[in-house]
Amino acid sequence: MIILELSERQQRIVEIVKENEPITSEQIAALLKVTRATLRPDLAILTMSGILDARPKVGYLYSGNNGVNIISEQIRKTRVSDIKSIPVIVDEQTSLYDGIVALFLEDVGSIYVVSKGYLTGVVSRKDFLKSIMGGMEIHKVPVGLIMTRMPNIVLTYPHETALEAAIKIIEHEVDSLPVVEKEIIGGKELFKVVGKISKTNIARLFVELGRQ
Repeated sequence: MIILELSERQQRIVEIVKENEPITSEQIAALLKVTRATLRPDLAILTMSGILDARPKVGYLYSGNNGVNIISEQIRKTRVSDIKSIPVIVDEQTSLYDGIVALFLEDVGSIYVVSKGYLTGVVSRKDFLKSIMGGMEIHKVPVGLIMTRMPNIVLTYPHETALEAAIKIIEHEVDSLPVVEKEIIGGKELFKVVGKISKTNIARLFVELGRQ
């Protein structure tokens, strides 16, 4: 059996759950004197590894499994490149109207914005909603005006694991991540979008592994 190496905080979380189960994430955070957001990645690892069991409206329980179960091990082996999906990409000069049309036609939560083929930003449903409520001229204003710009975008790479991508999604509270390949041009880091990883991709992986 492969043994999962836990961080000091993860070991402390396991001890707390053993002593106080069932216990909520709020209670664990209070005992450790950290925020719930700080704990999310640790709790995700501990539940996906099978060490803790998360039950809705109950809390966390110790499962007694100190090793990595089959599903957890497969998630740690699966690469982002294996499960990424096709992203919706528009140019910075695309109008808000055309961006909204692309968003709903493709039924996605965010679209990625590029300039000269490289990632410059991301626009979410919330961003579009704010622009409409703010009275912007959606046929004239470009998406580049309302997007979240680089470097304030959380990225993932084809070689990263599904677990690493899932932790980023949880930790940063986003719906999806652009999958990128880095290029160095003129001494500057540029990123070409080659896919996306969303909560749906992660959920689909869990379902497929569960069926197997």
